[in-house]
Amino acid sequence: MGIGDKFDELKDKAKDALGQHGDKAEQGVDRAGQFVDDKTGGQHSEHIGQGTEKAKEGLRDLGDQQR
Repeated sequence: MGIGDKFDELKDKAKDALGQHGDKAEQGVDRAGQFVDDKTGGQHSEHIGQGTEKAKEGLRDLGDQQR
């Protein structure tokens, strides 16, 4: 089993977990975004918001691939 096979196995496990617990993953992204926003004093709120939305879109797409 090569490194590519290991990576594919890991990717499949991540997709499965996201399919089952996508809502929790999105909550984590929101919390991380809020943490960063707090640490930067709200100076980059717009960019952080855009980044968290993009990350959540990516998580949803990955989770949808599992279904």
